[in-house]
Amino acid sequence: MMAFARLGLLAAVLTALMWSGAAAQNADYPSRPITLVVPLAPGGSNDILARLVGQKLERKFGKPVIIENRPGAGGITAALGVVRGAADGYTMITASSTMMALNVTIRKQMPYDPRKDLIPIAMTVRTPFVLVVNPALPVHSVADLVKLAREKGPLSFGTPGPATFHRLSAEILKNMFSLDFIHVPYKGTAPALNDVVGGHIAFMFADIPPALALIRAGKLRALGVTTAQRVAALNEVPPLTEVGMSGFDATSWHTIAMHAGVPRDIIEKLAAGIREGMADPAVIEVLAREGAIPVVSPPVDELRRFVDSEIVRWGKVIEQAGLAGSE
Repeated sequence: MMAFARLGLLAAVLTALMWSGAAAQNADYPSRPITLVVPLAPGGSNDILARLVGQKLERKFGKPVIIENRPGAGGITAALGVVRGAADGYTMITASSTMMALNVTIRKQMPYDPRKDLIPIAMTVRTPFVLVVNPALPVHSVADLVKLAREKGPLSFGTPGPATFHRLSAEILKNMFSLDFIHVPYKGTAPALNDVVGGHIAFMFADIPPALALIRAGKLRALGVTTAQRVAALNEVPPLTEVGMSGFDATSWHTIAMHAGVPRDIIEKLAAGIREGMADPAVIEVLAREGAIPVVSPPVDELRRFVDSEIVRWGKVIEQAGLAGSE
């Protein structure tokens, strides 16, 4: 018995030494540059957001934050690079609601599980959409759009891809009024918007930044935004929930996520730095101009529960639309 007791004591001491060594090592974090992966090509709103976050973390910790764009496969390529990499806290990723929530239900097979392999450490922004139509159509409201769809047969709508909030928003509209639409997927928002402007498709739920100039130039007509409140960049456009789509509230959201195995003290240190940066009035102003809604993130555990609830919430919409396992 004494031998077992000595072995137990030795194990406890070794464990304590290991934890204290790790804590000491993490106390110096970060000691080298951090990489922030963006799963999209340079130049978009996600890229702007990443650079703002990177600048704030550089100033706070005194180490460079390298922005690395890895587009492909709806974020899966970039996410795989993170989850298969080292869990040392030196790689982060801008992870959208598509990557963290929608893909779980839409994709037939996922090479990683966002619920187990990634941990969202901070939410940064919510991104609303705007319902736009070709201005040549006799459509000035949701009621007009519904009427036209019923009188003229299925209307076509565009999206930057099938596994997106843009698609799900159109599916909600379709189910709400028992309509038939023709979905036309594109390889991005810009080409879809160009075809709305050109009259090749009737409407789309668009990201606000690329649609803004076209709306102001009269090349697109905005019917409503997808948030329950007005959006600063399009303050003259009402929420859809006030103009015929009662209860409709849909936004994508963006987090900074990491390998789930990163030590908790590093996660908390970075999360605090990001929350502090996102509360900066200058950051809020820049993102608001882009049509985003800046968010000061909840604590890590609360954010994780939110992501889990979004998987359930949008999973039901995806299944109702018949899109589960469609990708």
